[in-house]
Amino acid sequence: MKAKMLDRREIDVLAGRLDDARVQVLDVPSLADDVEIHIDDAYRIQDELVARYLRRGEALVGVKLGFTSKAKMAQMGVSEVIVGRLTDAMSVDDGGRVELHRFIHPKIEPEVAYRLALDVDLDDPTVDVESCVDAVAPAMEIIDSRYRDFRFTYTDVVADNTSAAAYVIGPWQPMRAIGDLPVRLEAGAHTVDGSTEAILDDPINALHSLLEVSRRRRIPLRPGDVILAGAATAAVPLTAGLARCEIDGLGVVSVEVTA
Repeated sequence: MKAKMLDRREIDVLAGRLDDARVQVLDVPSLADDVEIHIDDAYRIQDELVARYLRRGEALVGVKLGFTSKAKMAQMGVSEVIVGRLTDAMSVDDGGRVELHRFIHPKIEPEVAYRLALDVDLDDPTVDVESCVDAVAPAMEIIDSRYRDFRFTYTDVVADNTSAAAYVIGPWQPMRAIGDLPVRLEAGAHTVDGSTEAILDDPINALHSLLEVSRRRRIPLRPGDVILAGAATAAVPLTAGLARCEIDGLGVVSVEVTA
């Protein structure tokens, strides 16, 4: 199949397929089974998909980064992080509860979250994105690829809003350097140890990578937005029970998962 730019109708159809999968909690085949998708069109599909969320009453509250692990980049054959959108419907309170029936085949991973205090002017080449952030926190993201058997391409993931499903953020702390901090994720029978260094060598680098992609894709970064910087360990299956993440020196975040 030769990649071609999709027309408006094709974008709508593919976004509708992914939206239906999320609403009906049913997986779908890879979009690449039908058409080879250019990365520009993948972000156009994501835009239309998120627009459907908003038309149903959800509100944008931030962004998330994917492929922030160099090993994952190499695995997928890419050299750039990907960006998805977060809505208020995805937010779960720290220590709160989330139900498995919301998802198709969810996984959970530990993250570092940042909070924007200032608007980021995407057209200002001198903007200092770090100075626009006022807080940092431990976090966990629930990812839920809508694709059957986890079979997808790089552009499939972008189109599917980078598998965004839910997230929980722990106590905010004033913005500070993170660097290399030990991380432990406990979720059901799974315990995984890692380091914040897995996020582009230092989570702060994720902010700069986000700015680069946001400029090209015209993804606004507004005051109050949450930024999930990327996973500090491999994701593990989300099962009933307590999911808990501790980032040494940063704090603890947890969520109760019910069947």
